[in-house]
This record gives sequence, C-alpha cells and structure tokens, in this order.
Amino acid sequence: MTGGIFAVLDDIAVLMDDVAVMGKVAAKKTAGILGDDLAVNAEKATGFQAKRELPVLWAITKGSFVNKLIILPLAFLLSAYVPWVITPILLLGGAYLSYEGMEKVYHLFAHTSHAEPASKTVNDKDELLKIEKAKIKSAIHTDFILSIEIIIIALGTVMEQTLLIQIMVVSLIAILATVGVYGLVALLVRMDDVGYFLIESAPKMQGGLQKMVTSTGSLLIASLPKIIRGLGIIGTAAMLLVGGGMFTHNIHTLHDVLGFMPVLISNLLVGVVVGSLLLGLHQLAKKVSAFRLSS
Repeated sequence: MTGGIFAVLDDIAVLMDDVAVMGKVAAKKTAGILGDDLAVNAEKATGFQAKRELPVLWAITKGSFVNKLIILPLAFLLSAYVPWVITPILLLGGAYLSYEGMEKVYHLFAHTSHAEPASKTVNDKDELLKIEKAKIKSAIHTDFILSIEIIIIALGTVMEQTLLIQIMVVSLIAILATVGVYGLVALLVRMDDVGYFLIESAPKMQGGLQKMVTSTGSLLIASLPKIIRGLGIIGTAAMLLVGGGMFTHNIHTLHDVLGFMPVLISNLLVGVVVGSLLLGLHQLAKKVSAFRLSS
C-alpha cells in the first residue's frame, strides 16, 4: 500500500517536472506577445477617473478570464480535430488588430480634439458610464484576439506531449498571462497614488530621507501622464506589429517576399497596409450608407 502511494507521488512529481520544463519553453515563446499584450491593455485601461480605474481594470480582467475559458477548450478541440482552421482564425485576428491600430492612428490625426481622455472632457455621469462600458468592451475584444495568439503559440510548443501536459502547460500560460499582465497594469495606473502617499509620508521622516521620498513621490506623479501617453503609442504600435505578424508568420509567400526586411519592420508594414485597407473600406461603407439614407 505504502509502495503504491509512493509510486503515485513519483508519477505526479515526474508530471509536474515535465509541466515545469515545457512551461518555461512556452513562456519564452510567448514572451514577445505578452509584452505587446501589456502595452495594449495598459493603454486600454487608462483615461478614466482615478476612482474608476481599478473597477474598470477588474471588469477587463474578469473578461480576460472568460476569454481564456472560451478559447482554451476550443483550441484543444480544433488542434485535435480540425487543425487547418487555426490559421484562418489567426489571420482574422490579425486583420482585427491591424484595423484597430490604424483606426487609432486615423483618429489621432483626423480628430485632434478627442485626444484628451473622456474623464477630462465629459462631465455627464451617464455619458461617462457609456464611454466606460464601450472602452471595457473594446479592451475585452482586443484581449480575446491577443489571447488566441498566446494560447495557440503556447499550444504549438507542446503539441508532441500528452494531452494532460498540453492542458496543464497551456492553461498555466493563460492564467499567468492574465494575472501578470493585468497585475502590472494595475500597478501602473495607481502609480500616482503611490506618489501622493510618499509625499504625505515624507514629513514624518528626517534629513536626506525626507527629501528623497518627496522627490520620488513627485517623480511618480509627474511621470504618470507621460507614461500613459507613451503606452498609448506603444499600444497602437503593438496592435499593428501583432496584427501584421499574424500574416507574416502564417502566410509563407508573404514571409518569403518580405524576408529581406527585419522582422519588426515587415510585421509593422503588413499591419499598416492591412489596417489601412480595412479602415478605407469601413470609411467607404459609412459614406455609402450615409448617402443612401440622405437620398
């Protein structure tokens, strides 16, 4: 009986060791997309009133967990029975991210008056709530696309392993992606609160420590708006890079044609081209629809 228990424990230890090894491999493969995920979602989670930042972020985080719960079983089923459909799904996701990235670029140049966050330009509470819900919905949609990419890449690293190891490794990466990304985003959006806390605590200290704490707090407060603007730019670029990357990684002809370029440049170029085409088609459709309604 005792020997049987030890045998089971030994099997569990071997299984967990395999999961740990493959988890490290999957984490390395998805590190780049996780960085893009952080930049995109940090930009999506900013621009709200200070008291609404964490509730909004929590709503997006819950949506991200729901996305993972939907994608994980579907990814395992598709990989097992219809693996050919994964590439078209990735391309559709790439098209969506490219379109959203170019739409942000378009609005930046075409509607400069909308550059300020809604929390600073809108006073009506109902309108702010409506904008907040729309931004949460948009963030969850973007998270869904990025989650597909993360899960598919992680799955690709363990395709030769048993189904149990596949499920454990990919699920672990999915959970770490959500907790890690949104945990860091939460720290970023509350950086100014930490700064105010340090400044308020500084008078209780003495000498050089007081000056250092006060300076650190002031630096955190002054840096936050610049970091947010920077994350907006990085997030837009990340959407274009990830979107274009889905095309260059999954269409071999395109990869070969652009093979002379650095990977980042080729991914960005494809993202801009695809996003511009889709944005142009969308704008044309809106004009045609408006013309029909007016005639």
